[in-house]
Amino acid sequence: MRKLWDKGYELNEEVEKFTTGDDPEIDMRIIRYDIIASMAHAKMLERIGILSKDEVAKLVETLKELKKLVELGKFKIRDDEEDCHTAIENFLTEKLGDLGKKIHTGRSRNDQVLTVLRMYQKDELMNVKSEIEELMNRIEKFSSLYGETRFAGYTHTRKAMPTDFKTWTHAFLDSLKDDLKFLDFVHNILDRSPLGTGAGYGIPLDLDRRYTAEKLNFSEIQENPIYAQNSRIKFELLILQLLSHITLDLNKVASDLIFFSLPEVGYVELSDSVCTGSSIMPQKKNPDPLEIMRGYHHRIVSNMLFISEVGSNLISGYHRDFQTTKKVIFESFDLVKSSIKIMGIIFENLRVNEKRCRESLDDEVLATERVYELVKKGIPFRDAYKMVAREITKKR
Repeated sequence: MRKLWDKGYELNEEVEKFTTGDDPEIDMRIIRYDIIASMAHAKMLERIGILSKDEVAKLVETLKELKKLVELGKFKIRDDEEDCHTAIENFLTEKLGDLGKKIHTGRSRNDQVLTVLRMYQKDELMNVKSEIEELMNRIEKFSSLYGETRFAGYTHTRKAMPTDFKTWTHAFLDSLKDDLKFLDFVHNILDRSPLGTGAGYGIPLDLDRRYTAEKLNFSEIQENPIYAQNSRIKFELLILQLLSHITLDLNKVASDLIFFSLPEVGYVELSDSVCTGSSIMPQKKNPDPLEIMRGYHHRIVSNMLFISEVGSNLISGYHRDFQTTKKVIFESFDLVKSSIKIMGIIFENLRVNEKRCRESLDDEVLATERVYELVKKGIPFRDAYKMVAREITKKR
């Protein structure tokens, strides 16, 4: 099977397997975007006089045929094709002959993959945004039911002062709002089309890059061709930083819920439907989804470190090292979306034990409130603090 870089020599079979890796499998996630981008590119080539109207009509019709096959699960990228870009061109060439070979005019696999990944990443950011908004709705519903219930808050993992579930839930709602602001910022940074920058040094044709950017729903174009390549790792790192902020919030909520649902604490009760059991201890009801969620945060952080390391100490331009980051980005989006969804299910089924919450508000937890009652009577804060401290010491 013809490769896009074919120059007439044979590549060692083991080297071919090594350099291809699992791209044929993982590129099925983004082939739809490459087909759409190829349609826009073909129409742009007509605008600048490279292709005729009839040629573009045939290319677009065949690309739509391929897109339908992909959607029906009837098309796979062969291992010898290496990636989705080669698979698409081979399909066009098999169907249209020499016309299929013209589709690569004015682009490189380097700006192709940049464009396709950016389209995918923009869509996934919007999917994450929708999941966060749905989670926030479920947290709000929980807060409306139990928000006024007070319980003992903790510092140093020791009882500290009273708080309530409205304050607790809104701590995370406020944090998620900040995550959404960060998400919009990242989306805005990504919203620039790299199509037409070639392998990092432009294309010796008068391409209409703004036309393809508009067709592919980009707000603007990425002007500098070298920066287009250099930005790949930089933008991916930005995405991972955003996702790590989101999973950090989920990690914190998960830790709180695991602690709050301890039988010894008992503020909340996790539904049986979100807990697993032990294979040896019949009494166990384990918060496994929350524990896995905590672990996924560290996976995202490690992915972020991986992306950062891949992109450092490389000279400007494309490097095949970049290929190793695709799967990491795909995995990270999957982990974050599933974690947000599961947290929403947990909140939907979460119940508060109001009796246990009231019982947690013992004299020591209310000590600071007593200090301020004395302050309101005119006693200096430090004196009031010592008076209440002495009372507590006597009772112990």
